[in-house]
Amino acid sequence: MADIETAKRNAAVKAVADYFKPSFRYVGIGSGSTIVYVVEAIRALKDDRISRILFVPTGYQSRQVIRDAGLQDIQFDSLPNNTVIDVAFDGADEVDEDLNCIKGGGACLYQEKLVATHARKFICVADHRKLQPRLLSNWPTIPIEVEPLAARSVLTHLSLLGSSSPKVRPGLLQKTGPVKTDQDNFIVDAAFKTLLLPRDIQKSNSHHPAHGGVQETGQDGVWEVESLAKEIKGIVGVLEVGLFCGMNGEEVERMGGRAGGQKPVTAYFGMPDGSVTIRRAGEGETKVDA
Repeated sequence: MADIETAKRNAAVKAVADYFKPSFRYVGIGSGSTIVYVVEAIRALKDDRISRILFVPTGYQSRQVIRDAGLQDIQFDSLPNNTVIDVAFDGADEVDEDLNCIKGGGACLYQEKLVATHARKFICVADHRKLQPRLLSNWPTIPIEVEPLAARSVLTHLSLLGSSSPKVRPGLLQKTGPVKTDQDNFIVDAAFKTLLLPRDIQKSNSHHPAHGGVQETGQDGVWEVESLAKEIKGIVGVLEVGLFCGMNGEEVERMGGRAGGQKPVTAYFGMPDGSVTIRRAGEGETKVDA
């Protein structure tokens, strides 16, 4: 049986083997414990070209991981105009069957979304606890970055949308106040019922057409992922929502864009038996030995 840290390392090694190229110019590096193993796997390649790559962090912690590994970092706002990041590696708090993600458990969701949406491909790396059929199956809340002055108003709006007891995330010590992001904002954690996928709604409506079926827009507190993300993002005072949904980078490219997708094209999950489960967009799941 692989422990959690071994599972994370196995997923990271496989993700780097599949998607990292030493010839890349810009590589996004996300936040969280799993990303340490991504950087470790990149360093282990021992290719001189890696020293010329500029790694784009998603916050203070990931910047330190990059520097401690002896790699070059570049802040997102220092990237040349029209730069597209070759690939971005990041973790997730939960991933559903369609590769929608919840992110923000580490309070870095805004910069994580900036980097993901400016990459050709976002690759998610996690352990088996994050592998779920639907969002909010196991992870309890949606993290939301909020301007402090608007926090009370945002909490009220979230309750009206069906969130049960949304709360500003407290700091480790009560006297230090709420958690602050790198942008000096608050994080609100909002619990909702398990989020639906479009096919859940279609299936319900085909089985119960006379009763109107299930709606996307929060009837009885039930929401479809993208609909809820858009509704929360529209609240004044919300900077960003920890739902990574919609299109991925490859889908944006097929439509003529260069970047802009929020979802990963592939997610890697280290499993208890030492294997790695891979979810690829449009292909379902496969399982491989680490």
